[in-house]
Amino acid sequence: MLKSFLIAVLFVFVCSFCKGQVVITKSTERVLAGKELFTLQPNKEIGFKEVLHSSDFVASTVTVPNFGLSKSSIWLKFSISNQSSDNHLVLHIAYPELDKVELFSPGKNGPYEHISSGKDVFFNTRKYKSPDYLFDINVPVNTTKTFFLKIRGDKQIFLPIYVSRPTAQFQQSSKENMLSGIYIGIVLIMLFYNLFVYFSVQDRSYLYYVIYIFFVGLTQVGLKGYNFQYLWPAWPGFDSKSIILFASTSGFAALLFTNNYLEVGKNFRRARPALWLCMGLFILSFVPTLAGNIPLGFKIMQSATSLASIVIFVTSLTIMIKGYQPAKFFFSAWSVLLAGAIIFLLKDYQILPYNTFTSYAMQLASAIEMSLLSFGLADRINILKKEKEFSQAEALRVAKENERIIREQNVILEQKVNERTLELKESNDELNVTLEDLKQAQSQLVESEKMASLGQLTAGIAHEINNPINFVTSNVTPLRRDFDLLIEALSSIEDIALSEETSTTDKQKSIENIKEELDFDYLKIEISHLLKGIHEGATRTAEIVKGLRIFSRVDEDDLKRADVTAGLESTLVIVNNLLNNRIRVIKEYDSVPPIECYPGKLNQVFLNILSNAIHAVNKKFGEKPGGELKISTSFNEESVFIKIADNGTGMDENTRKKIFEPFFTTKDVGEGTGLGMSIAFNTINKHRGQILIESTPGEGTEFTLQLPIIHKL
Repeated sequence: MLKSFLIAVLFVFVCSFCKGQVVITKSTERVLAGKELFTLQPNKEIGFKEVLHSSDFVASTVTVPNFGLSKSSIWLKFSISNQSSDNHLVLHIAYPELDKVELFSPGKNGPYEHISSGKDVFFNTRKYKSPDYLFDINVPVNTTKTFFLKIRGDKQIFLPIYVSRPTAQFQQSSKENMLSGIYIGIVLIMLFYNLFVYFSVQDRSYLYYVIYIFFVGLTQVGLKGYNFQYLWPAWPGFDSKSIILFASTSGFAALLFTNNYLEVGKNFRRARPALWLCMGLFILSFVPTLAGNIPLGFKIMQSATSLASIVIFVTSLTIMIKGYQPAKFFFSAWSVLLAGAIIFLLKDYQILPYNTFTSYAMQLASAIEMSLLSFGLADRINILKKEKEFSQAEALRVAKENERIIREQNVILEQKVNERTLELKESNDELNVTLEDLKQAQSQLVESEKMASLGQLTAGIAHEINNPINFVTSNVTPLRRDFDLLIEALSSIEDIALSEETSTTDKQKSIENIKEELDFDYLKIEISHLLKGIHEGATRTAEIVKGLRIFSRVDEDDLKRADVTAGLESTLVIVNNLLNNRIRVIKEYDSVPPIECYPGKLNQVFLNILSNAIHAVNKKFGEKPGGELKISTSFNEESVFIKIADNGTGMDENTRKKIFEPFFTTKDVGEGTGLGMSIAFNTINKHRGQILIESTPGEGTEFTLQLPIIHKL
């Protein structure tokens, strides 16, 4: 008995130093078999009989062989010495990107038996539902068997091969599934969060970033084999191409995002040709891949990825050095991703050891990169908020200054009118001089009317911009609070998920408790509402600024072609605060052609007529609903017609005849100068047009402006 025991111990000791032999003892759970392999890489395909008797096998010197791209199948030979108490072992090839794996095991009666698995068959046909390749190995206790593996792949062939006990293999698979699940969760959170933001702010940077996140996630999950396992298990042909297609699409989206987010055209124009070159290479990789030449597509994709990484790194670094603030987040995020990629590659070339950290370095770096870029995009919202707050304060300052100027001008105007009137009564001898003074007074009156209109304009703009800006700013604080709650919840869920001492059931329960405490469903609804409010406020502000840009041509003296419909729309933006949501505006625009005109002076006419119409409607209806403004346009071969009608108080025949006389007004003292319609009449005459009035007391008034399409001097 003692003799047999000593022989067994000696056998185990000797076997542990035998090259090409994987020794499994009672204390062994899992062995990385790289240095115990013999490899054969022929120049052409050969059969198993030839391999069985070949003397060209070479002993492996690395823990994880890396054969790169190979045109022919790779053969591996290894022996397993089972010194444990379990006949059943598991062979684990932890690289799901292989196209086909065949295992040749010695049979009970001598001849080798053949088992194959790969991407040329449906995933559901596999015995083990794992993205990696798993095979049962039966080696009786205290015996040694020699096995052969045939490996084929269109992409890089990287072979981490383990021999494990079933329980150890199950624990390893569970650990890998958990890590991949955490990564998928981070990807989904970043994806949906930035998608919601895009729908709210309509910034193309968010759209490109969402596309990038989506395809990067598919690429990383596909490298672990989960796409084939869960998304398209019945499409093995597509799965062999999907990694190249997804990686190229994510690279293309990353370049678009870089160009838009960093404003490369403005901050570093010389980098744009390099970005377009990389985009072209990514598109080019689609051609051989879809045509079935996967190795060529893989090479082009790898080259494009390497070049794009360098270009993006240099571009972001240069723009950051120039002082562009958003580039700080971008450069940090891209540096983390490159660091993860370098660690991942160093692991492939045996410079760093093959372990869980180096194997998942790319996914970890990708998750950190996504988070940093999301913070960078969010920082842009804060910058925009500060700019809008500054614009609001500046608009209020200008409005107050204009009010002061108008008051001073009105005082000066009254003094000058009184002085000139007195001079006219006192002396007819100074008629010529007085007429000249009257012309100057008239010019000053016109300028005063312009200043009054300018005051109305700035007050309206300040009021109109203040509402959407307040809407945006009031939503930012609760949005930041909700975002902080999400980040805190994500951190808590991550701590729970990474805990190895807690069961899956307890983890799920803890996560559900966190979501219930956070009121997760309501939080999603609230974030959606807040983002929608920010979007609406920003859109309204953009419309107001556009209208102001069109309207603010009051002092243009050059004759030019302009769209009268655009002028009407911009004027409505200016007077929108006077409508007070009580007066309904009906628009019936025809597709009128542009006309030769003085656009700013026409806008002044529209403003005067609309202001009088609103005054008449308010005088009739007060705070009650029912007021209406109807604006319509039409044209013929020579002229454009603009009709502005209201259902206000209307005018009698006497008022209608005096409406264009200077200083005539039906408004109370202090509400108008009586020059608005006089200026409008002179402006239309200057355009060689006509202004017609139809009015009925108590029913309303309609102004018709007839303007020639071609201005005739």
